[in-house]
Amino acid sequence: MQVAQCTDPITYHGEGPVWSEAWGGLRWVDMLAGDILSLGADGEVSRRNVGTVAAALRPRRDGGAVIGTERGFLLEDAQGNPIETIAAFQGEGIRMNDGACDPDGRFYCGSMAYDQRTGAGTLYRLDPDRSVKPVLSGVTISNGLDWSPDGTLAYYADTPTNSIVVFDYAHDVGLTDQRVFVSLADHELPDGLTVDAEGGVWVAMNGSGQVRRYTPEGSLDEIVEVPARQVTACTLGGPNLTDLYITTSRENLAPDDDPLAGALFCARVTVPGQPVRAFAG
Repeated sequence: MQVAQCTDPITYHGEGPVWSEAWGGLRWVDMLAGDILSLGADGEVSRRNVGTVAAALRPRRDGGAVIGTERGFLLEDAQGNPIETIAAFQGEGIRMNDGACDPDGRFYCGSMAYDQRTGAGTLYRLDPDRSVKPVLSGVTISNGLDWSPDGTLAYYADTPTNSIVVFDYAHDVGLTDQRVFVSLADHELPDGLTVDAEGGVWVAMNGSGQVRRYTPEGSLDEIVEVPARQVTACTLGGPNLTDLYITTSRENLAPDDDPLAGALFCARVTVPGQPVRAFAG
């Protein structure tokens, strides 16, 4: 599979790519700069700041976006104007990280400690009525989250556990019956993930320069090699949802180390992705 470089190394900590026709294509974050990036049809990238941290984002059903910020959420209208900020937690030393929407339009975003101390993070859920609920505590680096095509399963990665887990999902009870979906080696670090239309789980492997696809049964099916080690997240987009967009990071790298780190990459796959799930609030 051929991997194309879509941009120069323009992010310090690129993360969270999302494709939405509602906002014209691909957006992703330069997380620790607090910036949202948009990829134009001509390949040009625009950038705007939303705060100290831009952790994750999803479109809103009525237009605009919901964004995970350092300690909560920001709602924007279709023109990108802020309309509401919502706190999830207080205190220093903790920030939001990755997130996604469930089949019922609720936005989840997980936290982590800046020093990555064990068990300091929580996975939060923002409901359409603007209430915030903790749904999973004691996590360390809350990362990839996405749902199966039928909406009954949710896949999740807490990176230092060296595993991807799967939950059962239903609207009234949320995430239940956590179990291991894929167990990885001690040095293998699962980061952001996305689920395709056949239920295959694509996961970015931070530090190894790979994106892997696992079948719904948990078998390794495909490996995409990326020319930057710190692969952070992936999504399926493009007109047919068959373009695998991959973000990378320069965090903690020396200036001359891994020269393509921070660039956006893309590969063409055969199984399309799912349309993005939007926030209902």
